[in-house]
Amino acid sequence: MTIASTPSYNLASAQDLFALTKPRVMSLVIFTAICGLLAAPGSIHPVIGFTAILAISLGAGASAALNQWYEYDIDAMMKRTANRPLPAGRMDRETALHFGVGLSAFSVLLMGLAVNWLSAAVLAFSIFFYAVVYTIWLKRSTPQNIVIGGAAGAFPPVIGWAAVTGDITIMPLLLFAIIFFWTPPHFWALALFVNSDYSKAGIPMMPVVAGRKSTRKQIAVYSLILAVCAIAPFALNMTGVIYGATAILLSIAFVVLSFRVGLSKTEDPLAMKAEKHLFSFSILYLFTLFGALVADRMIIA
Repeated sequence: MTIASTPSYNLASAQDLFALTKPRVMSLVIFTAICGLLAAPGSIHPVIGFTAILAISLGAGASAALNQWYEYDIDAMMKRTANRPLPAGRMDRETALHFGVGLSAFSVLLMGLAVNWLSAAVLAFSIFFYAVVYTIWLKRSTPQNIVIGGAAGAFPPVIGWAAVTGDITIMPLLLFAIIFFWTPPHFWALALFVNSDYSKAGIPMMPVVAGRKSTRKQIAVYSLILAVCAIAPFALNMTGVIYGATAILLSIAFVVLSFRVGLSKTEDPLAMKAEKHLFSFSILYLFTLFGALVADRMIIA
């Protein structure tokens, strides 16, 4: 008598499911969403506010899970991503897909039922934009992937604002624009010093397609547009001096670092150092700028 063998299943651990949400990236999403919520005029009950941020966090995690479900093949080719749960073989794709879709639906329903349906609609669109427009369509097809796809990461402060006010005005649109124009110099600075990874995986990042020299020049151009967007809320009398001074000083520093990258020669060994400095500063820039926005709002209130 032959005893049938029991099939074995590679059950995903809680740690790997958490890793699927890209927690490091999600921290910036959560922070800008909280800032959008706190900077909005009016007030929100703390429990509803917490629920709104929870829903945004879950939505961002869902987007990341769907991104990794689709990109498991190119993640396996890059040193930076090879140890993620899917390429490392610690999770099957079906689990990642179910987790991402389920988390997406739950986050949107939670936002709609507990907060308001405008913020839920924007959250749903942001998940769709990142998972479908950026991940499936843009990333493998055009060097403009980061430029257009940057919209996905720019929605959180808009959602936070809409959670409080139930509407979307010029101010949250400016916050959207800040993150949108911050994204290309931020990610292209990273792409410049991990260029070999993207080239190996066949991803048409700007340095791979247009070359390092062109990418550096575009970083400088986008930094100028970013500076205008960052200073605009103060120039339009929508914020106070705390935000205004912070935005001006930070933006000057950002432009200077970007122009150092833009003027670097391809063969210059210091070029990579300038790119790493810009990448590191860009993270500090966004955290500090949005933190100043909240501080400004709290003092004015």
